[in-house]
Amino acid sequence: MHITGSIITILLSAFTGWVTTWIAIKMLFHPRKPIRFLGLTIQGIFPKNHRLIAEKLGQVVSRELLSFDEIEEKVTNPENLKKLRPDIEGHIDNFLRNKLKDVFPMLSMMMGEKTIVQLKDAFLEELESLFPILMKSYMNKLQQDLDFEKIVTEKVAGFSSHKLEDILNQITKKEFKFLEVIGGVFGLLIGVVQVLAAFFTK
Repeated sequence: MHITGSIITILLSAFTGWVTTWIAIKMLFHPRKPIRFLGLTIQGIFPKNHRLIAEKLGQVVSRELLSFDEIEEKVTNPENLKKLRPDIEGHIDNFLRNKLKDVFPMLSMMMGEKTIVQLKDAFLEELESLFPILMKSYMNKLQQDLDFEKIVTEKVAGFSSHKLEDILNQITKKEFKFLEVIGGVFGLLIGVVQVLAAFFTK
């Protein structure tokens, strides 16, 4: 094979490998709407499976990323109450020393410092035992009201194909470019193999 022909063969193979990969990547998103051609329906993989992708993503988010059991475990953790204790104690102290006068003036007049401290300690002790129960009950009601799977599914399903493509391109733009380069490299290698095979079979 002539040297010029060999170079052309190698370059064409590299170009074909790159173009084939580029087309394959584009067909992930295009055509956005179904196109009928020779009895076949052609549509991009993501637009065609838009709803299914949304449903699967909703399942992953609700079961793996935003598990109500894990959220409940963190929310009902006694350590959270310890972090809030100074603020809670301050509110209780303010109520017993100041606001109680407006509600029960006579009662507040009979309460000395010792009584205020005892009441405050009693309130805090009761709150410590009540906090996990209240939070668990709240989480149960929240779980009934908030269906993460449905929310995520509807949000993603509501994305336009153009927006979905933009999001995925932002995430995988470098990877797509790398795949195009790899396609060109493989095409180049195939071209070299063809040239060598032609040379040795003369």
